[in-house]
Amino acid sequence: MLTAVRFQFSGFLFTIVAVKKILTLFLLFLFLLNVLGYYGVFVGLQVRITQQLKQNFDDENYLHKEITFKVPLAVPYSTDAKEFNRVDGEFKYKGEVYRLVKQRLQSDTLFIVCVKDSTTKRINQALEDYVKTFTDKPVSSKGNSKSIQNLNKDFLTNSISIEKQNAGWEKTLSYYLVQQQYEPVNISLNGPPPRA
Repeated sequence: MLTAVRFQFSGFLFTIVAVKKILTLFLLFLFLLNVLGYYGVFVGLQVRITQQLKQNFDDENYLHKEITFKVPLAVPYSTDAKEFNRVDGEFKYKGEVYRLVKQRLQSDTLFIVCVKDSTTKRINQALEDYVKTFTDKPVSSKGNSKSIQNLNKDFLTNSISIEKQNAGWEKTLSYYLVQQQYEPVNISLNGPPPRA
């Protein structure tokens, strides 16, 4: 009977240890979220979306309609490309985010094929909205958030100091006395110089 009690007790301890491990992992995740904030989550989402889109573009599997830009480009000694070359990149034009897919230089024109990326646009907009909550602009909901921010600025000071880490191109000059290397010569004249 004593062994059965020990077995039940050890099973109970095993469940307590498992619950502690799960609780510890949850608290570590919560701490990491507190340290990184939602900024880390947004950056992680951007990296994941970028990797997925690059893989889709490499497989020539485009999710949206392709858009082709023709850019006049005068390059001396250029050769005409028969096929498109795969490129990576993104740019923002009139509030829309575009992903570069491929390009080709033919004669004096650069053809750039890109795809509109609405997912990255939504992530960037959510990140901008998140950052706006930390600025002086009032939040849309009514409350004392502005007065709390002002209280923060008035009573909690931040000090910034700049310290020199390395000398870089700096050289310490030492000044020393220049000793005379020649001894003075004393010539004594007994009379005036002869007349010519």
